[in-house]
Amino acid sequence: MDALSDRGSRRTENPAWLAGPAATTSVPAAGVLGYGRMLLALVMIALGLRGLAFGDFAGVWQRIPIAHLPARGFFVHLVALVELASGIGILVPRLAKISAGAMAAFVLAWMALLKFPAIVYAPAMEATWLGAGEIAVILAGAWTVFASLSRPDGQLLAGRHGIRNARLLLVLALPTIGLSHFVYADITAGFVPAWLPWRHGWAYLTGAGNLAAAVGILFAVWPRLAATLEAAMLGIITLLVWLPPLLVHPYDSDAWSAFLMSSAIAAGAAAVAGSYRGVSWTTREPRA
Repeated sequence: MDALSDRGSRRTENPAWLAGPAATTSVPAAGVLGYGRMLLALVMIALGLRGLAFGDFAGVWQRIPIAHLPARGFFVHLVALVELASGIGILVPRLAKISAGAMAAFVLAWMALLKFPAIVYAPAMEATWLGAGEIAVILAGAWTVFASLSRPDGQLLAGRHGIRNARLLLVLALPTIGLSHFVYADITAGFVPAWLPWRHGWAYLTGAGNLAAAVGILFAVWPRLAATLEAAMLGIITLLVWLPPLLVHPYDSDAWSAFLMSSAIAAGAAAVAGSYRGVSWTTREPRA
């Protein structure tokens, strides 16, 4: 009874949007290789191999805003090796934590150096926020993996606090993706396969899905279901939109970049969804 009273008092003291995510924060067992963690690792390995094979950055997602980058080849291979090594490391239990931390640091630098300057230069352009938001989803996934492999009582970046903050990062990132489906509805509809009817409707529906998932996670309204459906939606979009061009042009660098970057975004969301393991699909409380 004392424990129940204490939990109830904490809920009364804290706003729901803070208490909800905290209440559903659990740290998955370090030895458990969740599907999100595995997907994120495999996609990063594939991105590294793509960089080494084609000798170039991953299209617009890694576009360097310098016309003639000194030692470009060196940086291309460095980025590819970091992606490859961190992806492999996450799959090795003894290296998983440090590899996840290295991946998170790498993606954070990627976002800060390549995406934030665009926001500063054109803050009114939704596309600049979209670019940062997509990378932020990958960062949230890598951060979640790192936090889940850390001590549960870690502060800010690790343990339960780290998982909670990674989820909040995902919450901040998803609206940038969702709003782009409305701001650039015609462009988004153009990506919808021609055999599907109501192409603009799918653009609006998936955009609304991103926004709904952010709300569900933020306010802990069926958060596990919200995060899982978001990851599934991103995965389906990857298969329907970006896989067909790759099958038609299997030796095209841009086709590989688009498919793998979309896969990385879906894997980042899946890694965050995996942090809800042990939480009921339709309630806010962890299972006993």
